[in-house]
Amino acid sequence: MASTQTLSHIYPLGSRVNELGHLELGGCDAIELAERFGTPAYIVAEDDLRARARAFIAAFEAAGQADFEVVFASKAFPATAVMRLFAEEGLGCDVASAGELHLALRGGFSPRKLVLHGNARDDGEFQLALDAGVGLIAVDGFDDIDRLERLVAGRRERQAVLLRVTPGVRGETHEKISTGQADSKFGVSVAQAPAAIARLQSIDGLELRGLHMHIGSNLFSTEPFRVAIAAIAGLGDFPVYDIGGGLGVAYAAEQEPLAIEDFVAEVVGGVHELLGAGKRLMIEPGRALVAGGGVTLYRVISVKDNVSRWVAVDGGMSDNLRPMLYGARYEADVADRPGGSTRVQLAGKHCESGDVIIKDVLLDDPRVGDVVVVPVTGAYGHAMANNYNGVPRPPVIFAKDGEAHVVIRRETLDDLHARDV
Repeated sequence: MASTQTLSHIYPLGSRVNELGHLELGGCDAIELAERFGTPAYIVAEDDLRARARAFIAAFEAAGQADFEVVFASKAFPATAVMRLFAEEGLGCDVASAGELHLALRGGFSPRKLVLHGNARDDGEFQLALDAGVGLIAVDGFDDIDRLERLVAGRRERQAVLLRVTPGVRGETHEKISTGQADSKFGVSVAQAPAAIARLQSIDGLELRGLHMHIGSNLFSTEPFRVAIAAIAGLGDFPVYDIGGGLGVAYAAEQEPLAIEDFVAEVVGGVHELLGAGKRLMIEPGRALVAGGGVTLYRVISVKDNVSRWVAVDGGMSDNLRPMLYGARYEADVADRPGGSTRVQLAGKHCESGDVIIKDVLLDDPRVGDVVVVPVTGAYGHAMANNYNGVPRPPVIFAKDGEAHVVIRRETLDDLHARDV
């Protein structure tokens, strides 16, 4: 008889507690996944990612926006298999380095579906983008203009560009993931934008298509978008506007972010009101596409009572740096005993007191050998993974309809010295 226990909405679409009382992800038993692939491991519910991509496209169509592009912000999960999935779903891809550009092309994106941006691209990265034929380059400042003017000289085909403008709007989020405030490392100010626009329009090898902005990540309100759109509206009338990404996701059960369709409808409404209809509208979701589709599996190594109950697992800041980087909050469950009332500190294995994955999390009396599941790790877990303490990085496993397969293998100890000279 199937379990009637209801899982939190923060788990991937289709997750459930199965007949054995185990968490099930992508139709696969979490305990069996841990035994088969080891821990730590990133598990990705493939159908969840596809559903979110399709939801963004459907939302634009429902909002009456005929000309649009949903562009995956690949920094959230720069993995070839993830990029291939979104290329199959018809999305574009936002790349911020030569490495992300390389992965996007390897993942099957047409170069014309790529947007290159970032605040410090050197000549080599620009040259790779130009040679690949990327669809758009987001120009971040006057030094970018100088570089591009030199690099496009004598080229037959003009390179389409957007100018990234910092609208002077602070996203309602953590300061380390707010990007639209006036004192930002990204873009040019509204005051400087007219001069940058004039420079770009004067260069024969460049074609200025429009403006780009991004105000921050994990936002739970569209009001900052409306304020930011209003801030750039007076800079001219352009055919293309890229308003960036930033739609928030729920990391805890009590959080209720905007639904994709509501977010898109409100943004499209603001664009039509402030910029007019008939524009090509681009949006760059990253976290909102991949965060909820991923979970991380750990195995408990140690349990001790040092004032608090400390439950140490076989991963930590090498596979999820976000709690240590800017205090990101997560929830967790023991895979075969979801729920629980034992308050613990879920700690990592690394030699840092700050290596705590979740403070004061409620679990069901965790014991050595238990498999612990941390949901909503699809964004920035793999992207920020590192080898601190010489720990190999985890594999990425795709799960769908009860079948699971490795898309990125677990690193080995030999991999740790593979670049030695």
